[in-house]
Amino acid sequence: MTNPYLPVLILMGIGLVLALGGVAASAVIGPKRYNRAKLDAYECGIEPTPHATGGGRLPIKYYLVAMTFIVFDIEVVFLYPWAVDFTVLAGFGLAAMVIFLALITVPFVYEWRRGGFDWV
Repeated sequence: MTNPYLPVLILMGIGLVLALGGVAASAVIGPKRYNRAKLDAYECGIEPTPHATGGGRLPIKYYLVAMTFIVFDIEVVFLYPWAVDFTVLAGFGLAAMVIFLALITVPFVYEWRRGGFDWV
């Protein structure tokens, strides 16, 4: 009798070998024709500008966009199982989902007030 985790460990090993092999193969086989344009930072076709002396501050919009993605992505991930087993969960599932949606509304309102949805 074999260990039931052996196939999982074998698959993880194969995945690790393929991932590391791909990185190594691209480093060995890939072209190495570097020039100034390839090594320069790319900012949407605009010449990169130097940062302020103090390092500069990133606008809050970057963080708000990331927070929007995370909050709503997680919300959708948790809504799928609830929708699939809605009849089994019945009243308890409905109450839990209402509480979850109420809690997820807090970051939504916060981002709305901070201007995360204003793209002007």
